[in-house]
Amino acid sequence: MAGPPAAWSNWAGNQHSTALVTERPRTVSEVAEAVRRASAAGRTIRAVGSGHSFTATAVADGHRLDLAELETDVTVDVTRRLVTVPAGMTLHTLNHLLAGHGLAVPNLGDIDAQTIAGALSTGTHGTGAELGCLSTFVAALTLVTGTGEVLRCSADEHRDVFDAARVGLGAVGVLVEVTLRCVDAFVLRAHERPAALAEVLDDLPGLYESHDHAEFYWFPYTDRVQVKTNDRVPADDRPLPRWRGWLDDEFLANTVFAGACRLGRAVPALAPGISAVSARALTERSYTGRSDRVFCTPRRVRFVEMEYGLPRDALPTALAELRRIVDRLPFKVLFPVEVRFTAADDIWLSHGYGRDSAYVAIHQYVGMPYEPYFRAFEKVATELGGRPHWGKLHWRTAESLSTAYPKFTDFLTVRNRLDPNNRFTNPYLRQVLDA
Repeated sequence: MAGPPAAWSNWAGNQHSTALVTERPRTVSEVAEAVRRASAAGRTIRAVGSGHSFTATAVADGHRLDLAELETDVTVDVTRRLVTVPAGMTLHTLNHLLAGHGLAVPNLGDIDAQTIAGALSTGTHGTGAELGCLSTFVAALTLVTGTGEVLRCSADEHRDVFDAARVGLGAVGVLVEVTLRCVDAFVLRAHERPAALAEVLDDLPGLYESHDHAEFYWFPYTDRVQVKTNDRVPADDRPLPRWRGWLDDEFLANTVFAGACRLGRAVPALAPGISAVSARALTERSYTGRSDRVFCTPRRVRFVEMEYGLPRDALPTALAELRRIVDRLPFKVLFPVEVRFTAADDIWLSHGYGRDSAYVAIHQYVGMPYEPYFRAFEKVATELGGRPHWGKLHWRTAESLSTAYPKFTDFLTVRNRLDPNNRFTNPYLRQVLDA
């Protein structure tokens, strides 16, 4: 089903577009027909998910493809721990589906509003030194190519397409169906505690090697961090009281933090004090819960973000340089810096291709200046061998990215074969693949 031109913006409000046509297919055949229609008209076509990328990856100036109504057969193989679902399904819906069958995905990021296709295509990840990005859980996928062909691929079928499309930026085809490897449902024990940054950096391997999942948040203008670890436990015997969950995750992390950010935006000189108070106000807590409910929390305070995957041994240098950048900025930073860890994988455009990684994510509250901050850190990260998250703001081009990804040329070869007329391109893809 096609609709008239419609305006679109992403979650953060920093990307906007008005497509000439919006397509809302209900079947895979209708997706293929939509691609062929756009091709016949000589126009581009881009699939859009939940809008949680900060880059212009989902911007469509030709045809927009909304897969929210796409239906494919949902199959759950509990014995083999495999689930096949429409690629337009959200992670939230997927988690609920799996829980009903006693299954779960091995790892998640900290929000679940993204569509599966969007999360995979941009290399979305959680944290866990022995776990790769979410795309490493893909067992098979089906996509519609730029010529309207429906192609299924896996490690045993069209392997080169599989290696390209698991983190494909929407450039090799429209993901319509995904088969994911799951695990038995599990319970996590979450532990959150304040600490000194120096203490954490003194024994980084001790942090990420001794926990299933570990991360920390550094508060600008302070030497304080909040450390968060999640570990598998046999029973959900210490659930977070409802009032405590509301107080910490809704009231403090969203309502109060939003108010603090608004105050810091109005009176920037207060930002260091706000950061110091925030760092000291966080208290230690420990609780258990279903894995996806521990991994994912509500994010209602709007921000923009840049994130770089770095070789793990480069993390201390990156953070030291970042602290100097923050101190020299002509404006203030209102958001903490997040640090996470992932294992190496073999996906061509994954940020973790071929190496264990540490991720540094920097944020700024909406309406505050951010470009000088982000560009300064990007220079540092690039010099340290960093790779930008495809869904987070950056200014890298194909020229520099081609040396950061050993399989970059192989990816372009697959892309050019499956989309010979560049029907899936947009300004962002021209920047990162063609510039």
